[in-house]
Amino acid sequence: MGVPTDCTLVGIQMERRRILWKMSLDFLYDLSVCTVNLKRRSSFHSERNARHGPVFTQEPSDSVFPLRSEDNKVNNHLCLCVRLYRWKVDGRYIDMDLNYNLVEGNLLINHPHATHHGGVYQCIATNVFGTIVSREAKVQFAYLQNFSRKSRNTVSVREGQAVVLLCGPPPHNGGTTLLQQKKVFLLQDTRRFVSQRTGNLYIAKVEASDVGNYTCVVRNMMTNATAYSSPTPVELRRDGEHAPLLAPLIEVQFPESLHVTKGTSVKLECFALGNPVPSITWRRTDGNPLPGKIKINHSNGVLEIPYFRPEDAGVYECVAENSRGKNVAKGQLTLKDVHMAIEANLQWECKASGKPKPVYRWLKNGEPLVPEDRILVEGGRLAVPRINLLDSGMYQCLAENEHGAIYASAELKVVASSPDFSSSPVKKSMLIQRGGEVIMECRPHASPRASISWRRGGEFLKDSTRRTIMGDGTLRISNISESDGGRYTCVARNPFGTSSSTGTLVVKEPTKITVPPLSVDATVGESIVLPCEVSGDSSLDPTFKWFFNGKLIDFNRQDHFEMIGGSAGDLMVRNIQLKHSGKYVCMVHTVVDSVSAAAHLIVRGPPGAPEGLIVGEITDSTAQLSWESGPDNHSPVTTYSIQARTPFSIGWQAVRTVPDSVPGQMFHATVIDLNPWVDYEFRVVASNNVGVGEPSMQSKQIRTKAAVPEVAPGNVSGGGGRRGELVIQWEPIPEELQSGEEFGYVVAFRPLGTSTWKQTVLASPDASRYTFRNDSVPPLSQFEVKVGVYNNKGEGPSSHVVVVYSAEEEPSEPPSRVWTRTLSASEIEVYWEPITQTASSWKIIGYEVLCWEEGMQESDAEMVRVTDTAALLSGLKGSTVYLISVRAQNSAGAGPSSPAVNVTTKKPPPSQPPGNIEWNLTNSKIFLSWEHVKAMGNESEVTGYKVLYRQNWLGKTSVVETNRTSMALQVPSGEDYLIEIKALSDGGDGSSSGPIRIPKMSSKRELFLSFTIHRIHFWYNRFKVSRVPSTKFCLITMNPTGTMCLLMSVFVFFRS
Repeated sequence: MGVPTDCTLVGIQMERRRILWKMSLDFLYDLSVCTVNLKRRSSFHSERNARHGPVFTQEPSDSVFPLRSEDNKVNNHLCLCVRLYRWKVDGRYIDMDLNYNLVEGNLLINHPHATHHGGVYQCIATNVFGTIVSREAKVQFAYLQNFSRKSRNTVSVREGQAVVLLCGPPPHNGGTTLLQQKKVFLLQDTRRFVSQRTGNLYIAKVEASDVGNYTCVVRNMMTNATAYSSPTPVELRRDGEHAPLLAPLIEVQFPESLHVTKGTSVKLECFALGNPVPSITWRRTDGNPLPGKIKINHSNGVLEIPYFRPEDAGVYECVAENSRGKNVAKGQLTLKDVHMAIEANLQWECKASGKPKPVYRWLKNGEPLVPEDRILVEGGRLAVPRINLLDSGMYQCLAENEHGAIYASAELKVVASSPDFSSSPVKKSMLIQRGGEVIMECRPHASPRASISWRRGGEFLKDSTRRTIMGDGTLRISNISESDGGRYTCVARNPFGTSSSTGTLVVKEPTKITVPPLSVDATVGESIVLPCEVSGDSSLDPTFKWFFNGKLIDFNRQDHFEMIGGSAGDLMVRNIQLKHSGKYVCMVHTVVDSVSAAAHLIVRGPPGAPEGLIVGEITDSTAQLSWESGPDNHSPVTTYSIQARTPFSIGWQAVRTVPDSVPGQMFHATVIDLNPWVDYEFRVVASNNVGVGEPSMQSKQIRTKAAVPEVAPGNVSGGGGRRGELVIQWEPIPEELQSGEEFGYVVAFRPLGTSTWKQTVLASPDASRYTFRNDSVPPLSQFEVKVGVYNNKGEGPSSHVVVVYSAEEEPSEPPSRVWTRTLSASEIEVYWEPITQTASSWKIIGYEVLCWEEGMQESDAEMVRVTDTAALLSGLKGSTVYLISVRAQNSAGAGPSSPAVNVTTKKPPPSQPPGNIEWNLTNSKIFLSWEHVKAMGNESEVTGYKVLYRQNWLGKTSVVETNRTSMALQVPSGEDYLIEIKALSDGGDGSSSGPIRIPKMSSKRELFLSFTIHRIHFWYNRFKVSRVPSTKFCLITMNPTGTMCLLMSVFVFFRS
């Protein structure tokens, strides 16, 4: 039958269009140790201390060693562990010599040689319970041949179909692999799976990203040799057909029956193909949860149970499920060792696979099992009826063919014991409601099986209409009454003895729901209470639970639900929403019974969104719509309204329809008054007595047909321009009203009182102005004007006729009597007489004042436009002669300039800031003093000083002027102040001293602060002073004990 060929895929690799997957081939790869466990017995009920026959916890396995080319030897030690007793090689018992040694029960082969030590090894173990032989283990040398170089066929598959890629490893011995980091391996997921049993790559649903070349990589860890298969190309079929949706098909599954040795690990594989990609879940058929120790890999395709225990035995199911259906694979895991009662019937079955088909032999205690009257051996089946104590022992099934043999072992223990209730006594106290039913179990441990009888008090019970003793010894009593209360004893007998166990039955009054919840209707946003009140036995404490549509309500996670009512279990549903419609069940639990009552809540709300909106026939101003009704949410739809959206509208707007009001039973309407040649989207909104529902999905965008324009330009006007011009203006037509392509304007005009129109066509839809030029047109002539529209469908309407004046002529005279006044070194005021109306053909709209320095050209002048007869010129240079001229302006342009007037600005203000500033702060007064500023020869003389102060940097500034070099400021206490001082002159304000910060006074103690700054020179005035002399600071604190003054000298440095 050959040796097991389990293929373990270690990784899948994809790099651009080359994809690699690796396999671990568990062929002949290691000669592992053989371990035998012996245990002592104290009680047959205690598994931990029970004695039993020898059990191989680890048997010798086939071993392969790397062959060194120079000496054909292996320089490693080989250890085969055995407790007792003997070893064979090629069927011969081994004599311990220089090459073989037993070390603490281990068989040690020193310096194994390919020629002398290759062969088949077997371990024989014996104790007082029997003898077993291990499986045969071959010692061979490792090799790995190459894959066939024959190219592999291209796999062509549609996107969405499934595919299986075969590896087909080459001949090898000792093959295994480790992950290589040479390339990035494709990871398994719920869509892609590699079977450790078959080695194949399974893709449940092919995607475009799966296209590429797939290569299977095998590496021999013994020789470090690596073999690469030829690439298997995967490509997508481009026939335009789509892969159908398919229910799951489980392609990789575990055996239907699997015998597992206690303490070992077992792995179950399960993977399904399908579209959509199936999800894989695992469960036990007995309803018990999966043990916490179970490991499930990230693709859910492999379930591993480590350290297999008796409680892990059972039937396991793999469920593959998608939207098209589900598929189930199941298999039973059983523990190999068996404890059976005397006189029971034993039936074992052993299955193995191989080519050629294997034959079976059975061994008992290491010796062939010969069929006889009681023992039936038929292939892999063993049957022993009515077993006795002599049948106990170690049994082995041997399956073999010309390629080798494998063994499966199990221990049979035949047990004989009297009934024992120590581990499963009758329940001590049973509470049951009157009228109910009770089942009392009686399950003693006994071998052979015990006969069961029941008694109440001293009276043995017999079957009646209400009492039944079932075949497994269980007592069932129905329609319980108070008289059934009392002590019940189960009596168990077998040939080895008698035992009993007693429990008490207590009868309670049943629990009843006296005020059940009632079905109710509610509207979205309301709150309701569903009552649930009970009556029952006063000694029982009822527990209330509410279920909504079959799911338990978790009041800690539900904002809308609240349990109220104190001793009752009333349910309040707050701010009801449509999702709260459904079935509500109040369930009341006590230790003896459970009762429930149900009610339905119907929530009425605004209608759901209409569905299936379709736009039918379209004209230049109408569109036919049809739709299907959505959910009415328990309140019939009364009306439908239509909304539309265009690229020019702000959001969705209601539109007119025929009929004007669409009733709830009608599912079509005609939208009217649409604009031609405009893109529209539509949606439908349903309403009922509760409110307005959600709108439907918008329709596909459609465009109405083109038509002749229907809207004429508005606000036609004109006037202005240059002499000989007629300027016509209007508001352009918005794009949504142009009604078609090739939109433009037709401008018509004629002199007032004439009959012939002059026309011009403007082909731009954005045009809003037209200018007609003719030097013969007199100024301010009256014209009748109208503006029309057109597009590729024809000419539309024209605007109303309006009268527009032609351009006027420029003023012909300059302003008279221009004079000036010098304000400072940088400002001059200019005045002039206004021009008379007779000097211009129309209204003067303003004046232009020209200013330029003496010696420059008038063309270089700065210009200031004003509407009054005075202007302020600022930003001028001090002690400079300027020339000033003025000219009038109307809509036609500017007239001639007046004769230039000379004016000289004053000398600049002093550049030196006030220095040696001192300040004293006491109570609410600030006393300031400073040195007088002396003007230089080219500066204006000082006429006074300006003191500016404010509470903070952003506060409002107050200004005080003085002609002295000191002053006192009255300020509120409790605030910081910033103070600046400037010199005043005819040339303007001089340089600032810079801000000086005065700290606020304390409100609890009088604080007298004196701060003197001598000859302050500020860096921003660009004086080259690098050191400012001493700054004095004196802080005087007055208190009842005296006065303390702290004087400090501070040097302040500035950088120029």
